[in-house]
Amino acid sequence: MPVSPRLALMLSVPPLLWAGNAVVGRLAIGSITPLWLNAGRWALALLLLLPLGWRAFGSAPRRAQIVERWPQLALLSLTGVGAYNALQYLALKTSTPLNVTLIAASSPVWMLAIGALCYGEHPRRSQLIGAGLSLAGVAVVLSRGEAAALLRVQLVPGDLLMLLAVFCWCVYSWLLARPPASMRPGQRPDWDWAEFLCIQIVLGLGWATAAAGVGEWLQPTTRPIAWTPWLVAAVLYVAIGPSLIAYRLWGLGVAQAGPALAAFFANLTPLFAALLSAALLGEWPQLFHALAFALIVAGIIVSSRPAHRPRRS
Repeated sequence: MPVSPRLALMLSVPPLLWAGNAVVGRLAIGSITPLWLNAGRWALALLLLLPLGWRAFGSAPRRAQIVERWPQLALLSLTGVGAYNALQYLALKTSTPLNVTLIAASSPVWMLAIGALCYGEHPRRSQLIGAGLSLAGVAVVLSRGEAAALLRVQLVPGDLLMLLAVFCWCVYSWLLARPPASMRPGQRPDWDWAEFLCIQIVLGLGWATAAAGVGEWLQPTTRPIAWTPWLVAAVLYVAIGPSLIAYRLWGLGVAQAGPALAAFFANLTPLFAALLSAALLGEWPQLFHALAFALIVAGIIVSSRPAHRPRRS
């Protein structure tokens, strides 16, 4: 579909906020464990959203509507709220914000694969070329710009965790765009955007808190959380920007453009992360990062071309 300026802006703001999430998360995990940062983020986001979304739980019939659809809602909240952000914060322990966001640039490949295998959405040629360019950008990062290194590349744990996070996000995006019958407009309850997101956060917070508790049990830490003004500001940012604002805009953008095209806009995240990393962390991009950026941008341009229609005779 043609990309209007409004749609382009709608799909460009979330990558900027998510880039900030990666950089701020990298700084914050020095004071709080990644899993508790994720749980705290969504707990605060829920408190901020409740004044708008509480009606989803305001009566017994409305709560029954949620219970009737709990398998679909549980999967949606697990992939989008519970797993993706927890895996990203864990990845930042051993990887950099720039690498994490560049690995996320492989999302168009997973988006197209899930669409073709699960939804019968066969990709256009331009989308396949764009996905290939994005994947080439990821390969450049993983090999640190040395082609021969691809044969001996060794992923750090953070890289693998981020790949898993990307897969979860792609599943979440397709569930939003192609929901099961009971969750489609006209079949599901008349939740507005705040109520629907509030339901996701409530269930996702359950996943996030359970993961943090299991993580604490498996690897106990005696270091208390250092609640400095900086950490409070960081949690506020990740709860408002990458959580509420980005999720709202992403949901609108995916509904209009579809998951496959939206995924290419998500590839702007590494560009924003590079700029923020240089400004805040002193982690300046290398030449191979520039090549990766070029490939990713080329993928966006190619994939957003409208399908050619045959001429009428």
